[in-house]
Amino acid sequence: MSDPTADTLSPLHDEHVALGAALTSFAGWQMPLRYSSDIAEHTAVRTAAGLFDLSHMGELEITGPQAGAALDTALVGHLSALADGRARYTMIVDEHGAVLDDLVVYRLAPERFVVVANASNVDVVRAALVERLAGFDATLDDASLRTALVAVQGPRAEEIVASVTEASDVDAVRALKYYAAVPATVAGLSALVARTGYTGEDGFELFVDAADAPAVWRALLAAGEPLGLVPAGLSARDSLRLEAGMPLYGNELDRTTTPYDAGLGRVVRLDKTGADGKPLDFVGRAALAARHDSEPARVLVGLQGLGRRAARHGYPVLASSAPDAPHVGTVTSGAPSPTLGHPVAMAYVTPEVSAPGTELAVDVRGRAEPVRVVALPFYRRPR
Repeated sequence: MSDPTADTLSPLHDEHVALGAALTSFAGWQMPLRYSSDIAEHTAVRTAAGLFDLSHMGELEITGPQAGAALDTALVGHLSALADGRARYTMIVDEHGAVLDDLVVYRLAPERFVVVANASNVDVVRAALVERLAGFDATLDDASLRTALVAVQGPRAEEIVASVTEASDVDAVRALKYYAAVPATVAGLSALVARTGYTGEDGFELFVDAADAPAVWRALLAAGEPLGLVPAGLSARDSLRLEAGMPLYGNELDRTTTPYDAGLGRVVRLDKTGADGKPLDFVGRAALAARHDSEPARVLVGLQGLGRRAARHGYPVLASSAPDAPHVGTVTSGAPSPTLGHPVAMAYVTPEVSAPGTELAVDVRGRAEPVRVVALPFYRRPR
């Protein structure tokens, strides 16, 4: 069991305490689980906006003339092809193609990238990148503890962020495309404002100096509260990303899975080339190329609960509700869906039962609960 007293405190820890947050130990950090109720925070994000502290995430800056080429070799994506000010979802895998972490990479300038890693994997990602950058004219700086990350997610996110942005920067912030970022002055302080998120809603993530985080947090909270914004914790973040069909490392992704297993083969760029125009032999390429052409042993699917009891991580998926029905998969994430009004889950199942419409069951504490395979995501925001 982890020792909460040994956890790293967010730069916003005092703000969370003042707001009465229930705190929890998460990936070596003390982070807010909830402030009021999970459902209230979830619903606020779907209908207005939620304010999240994501300062536990890791920020690894890669700079130098060969930064892009180094990342092309280190990661599965084609990062040197990114335009300045754009971001890309990608992964870092081992030589067998197994996922070490899923990442978002920002290109801030021709020779400057920021790799955002999951809190639980920062050490692993940093060590792998240091090793893989060897031989390139590129350096790594771990800015994780110097950087705070605050997210505003929901249909009113743009309105809220724009209201505390310097007038000269407002148009650039409003014009941001999805997976793009721009420097801006927010609440009188320097920030990198990105139009990204993990909830299925429109939203922004703001990278700021750790010392500036409380002022930015308070400004966003004050501006957003009249519009329905509430602070939201890890619990709502998890139910929101589940409805949006977004993977969580340790659940849908881990060292037993490849990007193809998770239905994310699109992030693997087997066609990327080096400076010489020849195919680039990035880490894991051979294993992933072989996997690309092979029949999957399992498929990640969505499951709609047809009863009231929710499947949870690790529960067995059964071929039917009949006694002694064979085991055909395992739930990776599951919960009641506040937005849809019924339980939802993601699970790895065998290919023959993976088609949408297939009726299966989940063993929920000894009782077979009926479920139906559905396409992911469960929820798409109105356009």
